[in-house]
Parts: sequence; C-alpha cells; structure tokens
Amino acid sequence: MTIGDAPPTSGAARLRRSPWSTLVAIAFGVMMVALDGTIVAVANPAIGQSLGASLAELQWVTHGYLLGLAVFLITAGKLGDRFGYRRAYLVGVVGFVLSSVAIGLSAGMVMLIAFRMLQGIFGALLLPATMGLLRATFPPDQLGRAFGVFGSLIGAATAGGPIVGGILVGVLGWQAVFFINLPVGVVSVALALWLLGPNQPTDPGARMDVPGIALLSVAMFALVWGLVEAPTAGWASPVTLGSLAVALVVGAAFVLWERRPRDPLIPLGLFAHPSIAIGTVLTACMAISLMGGLFFVAFYLQGVRGMSPAETGLQLLPMTATMGLTSPIAGRVLDRMGSRPPTTVGLLMAGTGMFMLSRLDGGTGVPYISVAFVLVGMGLSLVMTGATAAIIGNAPLRFAGVASAVQQAAMQLGGSLGTAVLGAVMSLSIMATLPGHFAAGGLAEPAEAELTSMQSAVAQGGAVAPEGASAQTVRAVTEASHLAFMDGMHLAFGIAAALMLASAVLALFMRPGRPTGDAIGEGEPAGGAPAVHV
Repeated sequence: MTIGDAPPTSGAARLRRSPWSTLVAIAFGVMMVALDGTIVAVANPAIGQSLGASLAELQWVTHGYLLGLAVFLITAGKLGDRFGYRRAYLVGVVGFVLSSVAIGLSAGMVMLIAFRMLQGIFGALLLPATMGLLRATFPPDQLGRAFGVFGSLIGAATAGGPIVGGILVGVLGWQAVFFINLPVGVVSVALALWLLGPNQPTDPGARMDVPGIALLSVAMFALVWGLVEAPTAGWASPVTLGSLAVALVVGAAFVLWERRPRDPLIPLGLFAHPSIAIGTVLTACMAISLMGGLFFVAFYLQGVRGMSPAETGLQLLPMTATMGLTSPIAGRVLDRMGSRPPTTVGLLMAGTGMFMLSRLDGGTGVPYISVAFVLVGMGLSLVMTGATAAIIGNAPLRFAGVASAVQQAAMQLGGSLGTAVLGAVMSLSIMATLPGHFAAGGLAEPAEAELTSMQSAVAQGGAVAPEGASAQTVRAVTEASHLAFMDGMHLAFGIAAALMLASAVLALFMRPGRPTGDAIGEGEPAGGAPAVHV
C-alpha cells in the first residue's frame, strides 16, 4: 500500500457509513413499539378476566398509553431536534423497556394503567427520534423507499404481534406480553450503540419554549382526558365539558403564544404547506377509523366467535402481514409519483375493507373476514407511508423531530378520539337495542339499572345471565347480548368506513410533488425556515 492510498475499510465501517445502517439500528426499537400495540390488543380480554377490569378500565389500558404519548410527543420531538435524535432514541428505548417490565409486575388496574402512561411518555421520546434519524440520514430521492421499509418493519412486528401475543397469553399469561420487550430492548440498545453515528443535534441553538411546553401539555392532557372519560361520565357531564373547555381555551392560548418566541415549540409556518397540513388531518382521520373501529375486533373474535387468543392472532394475520408486504411497494410508488396517489388509493381500499367489516355477523366465514382485513391492511400501509412522507419529507431538516412528533400526535389523538367516540356509539347502540333482543328471545326486558350494569360485559362480547339460570335461559341471554354487540359494531365500522372514504376526497388536494431537500415550499428562504410565519 502506498502512502497516498486510503486504508482498507471494513465491512462494519462501510455499514455504519451507509444511511441504511440507521434503519437497521432503529429496527428493533420500532418493532418493539409496534409489537406492544398489537400484543396488548390481543391480551385485553385476558387482562380483563385476570384483574376483573371493566370495559372503561380496559379502554384505559389503551388510553393511558395514548395519554402519555399525546402529552409528551411534541416536546419530545423538540428535545430530539435540540439535543440529538441518537440520545433521545436511546433514552426512549431504555425507559420503554423498564416501564414494560413494571406493567407486567402490576398487581391491579390502577398500577397497570399508571405504568402504561409512563410507557407512553418514553414511547413519545422514541418515536419522533426514529423519524428524525431517517430524515437526517437519507437523501431526498431515497426517503420514500426508507419510509416504505420502515413501514414494513412496523407491519412485520404488527403481523407477528397477535400470534406471539396469543401464544404468550395462552401459555404464560398476559404479563408475558410486556416482559417480551426486555430481550427486544436489549438488542435495540446494542444495535443503536454500534450502528448509529455520533449524536448530532439538528437545531442545537434553539431555546426551549417553556411556556409553550406548559400550555400544550395542559391542552393535550385535558383533551385526551375529556375524550376518554366521555363514554363513562357522559358527553354532557361536567367532567367531560370542563375538560374539553380547558383544552379549547388553553389550546387557543398556545396558538397565540407560539407567534411570539424566536424558537417556538411548533413552528406554525409548517402548516402553511398544503401537504403537511392535509397529511396531518389524514393521519388523524385514519387513526380515528383504525383504533375506533378495530378496538372491538378482539372482543368479536373471542367473545362472539369463541376463538382463543392464538386463533385471534391468526385471524388478524391477513391484515397485519399485508401491511408489512405493501409498505415497501408504497415507498417506491412514493419516490416516483409523490404522496397523493398512494394515499388516495389507500384510503379507498381501507374504507372498502371497513365497510365489509360492518357487515359481519355471528356466522361470517373466515375467507370473507380475511379479505376485509387484507383490504384494510393494504390500504393503511399506503396511507401511513404517503401521509408520513407528506408531513416529514416536506418539513425542513432542522424541524424533522417536531414534524415527526406532529405526525405521531395526530395518530395518537385520532386513536384516542376514535376509541372514545366509536366506543360511545357502541355503548349507546347496546343500550338501545339490547332490550329489544331480550324481548325477541322470550326474555324479560332488563330494567334501566340492570341494563347499565350489563352494558360493559356486552360491549366486550360477553353476556350476563341471571345467577342459577337454566341452560336454555343462558343461551337466550348470550344470543341476545351477541346480537346487541353486533348492532353496535356494525354502526361503529360503518362510521369508520364513511370517514375513510371522505378522507380520500381530501387526499386529492395534496400536492403531487415528491419531497425535496430541506424545503417546505417553493418560496422558502435559505436555511430551511418556513416561508410563511403565522
């Protein structure tokens, strides 16, 4: 080797220099979070039976996590921009693992929900950092493909989640679905330490907008709290109205305040870009339909159809596996055609699948359900890839963490809104139709107090038969309860389908152009700052 020759480069060194090493490094962390979501959905019935949880408490297993995410996401994105995505990612992974272990050790619902909130906070730190790392390391012409592969990782974990979760719940109990995060988290930290480059903040000179953080945190907490309490306390109750009023007033104060600081928590000029604004709305609408509509699928499959947790996971496999297989294709389409075509087509497909699910009954065949799940999974992968690229790919690089947090916040708030609103639709439908189904089955109609006490069990696909009732009476009560459950689920899925189809119309107004460099609009000034300052 002559003096002027470059030293030989090892394969490991070349891998660390490649932008794809970033995707490898964050893969297990992302898959851990995705795995947690689908595993918990399958474990909900077992958690309810083990800890004697009501429907409202089981919803809080989901809502507690969403609450932690929603309150901290935007702040976490700003922390990633300010202090570096590598550091934020590692802290998020370690905290997520430790809180998962604490959840598995919980002896009651209050403890479990509290640690789920803490898990959500660490998840909020982790998720924007992963997107920020991708945005910072991949060139613009490969960003769509990166998002596609990123989506396939989520899809693979989502696909495996119900099956792994079903096996774990059936063999080891519901606690195991949280303990599984420990080995996955260890691998995540090891890969990140090996493959991620030095910690490099993209906006190191920014000041932390403390008043903005306080205002947004209070507004988000009040909004999510009001939404999750509404189905139990009632939409007209002082708790619900007071929480939503606080969210509205403090949220308005936050928007007014954000016009003042030199370094606002959320640069409102981001939303002047049509693709960012529409992508945010579409993400929220997709989450409303997905989380709100699919919350009751596990109860339908296990309660009404009598499937085991493992069988439930296998039934959900067509949807989750399709998401993983379609995401890379969506990424390639995105790089060639922009965000609008895959997003619009995806919404139409998902809406069709949701409509098919709104026609389910107690004897629907497995092939029909599988086709509906395939359409939903394929559609959602297209929407998530397209909407995510529209938001993050069009944001300036120095705001990549905040843009990712906005996308994630829209997803989580949409999920919370969907579960609350469609959960309320389910409850109201059951209260309205259950007496009629009792009468049609030759049973005495339940009194109002009795009906209220039965509603939670029926909404979980179960039934409450009188103590000491005959086998014939138990069968009649079970059939009437399942019919009322199906009425509510039909309505919930119908609303979800309609929202998906309406969102497809909105997607047509996205700009067809592909993400480019560090700009969010044609007139953006040098340095990547938003062209429009609100």
